[in-house]
Amino acid sequence: MITNFIKNYAKLIVSVPEDVTVTKELIDDTFAEITVEANSSDIGKLIGKNGNMINALKTMANGCKAKDGVSYKIQVVAK
Repeated sequence: MITNFIKNYAKLIVSVPEDVTVTKELIDDTFAEITVEANSSDIGKLIGKNGNMINALKTMANGCKAKDGVSYKIQVVAK
């Protein structure tokens, strides 16, 4: 659920949407890491000015924690 939202959100922001991939890795029952891979020219757009875009995604992920009890770490990586 959260990975689909992040993938669709990221595709709206970037210039090369076909390069966006989102993976989720469960570390344990209460922690998961989400990795957003995008074209290297789009990394700045995903992070945003002063980190505003990535912080918005982190805030949304923290809202999901209340529902499923899992903490999320979001990482942005260049392809």
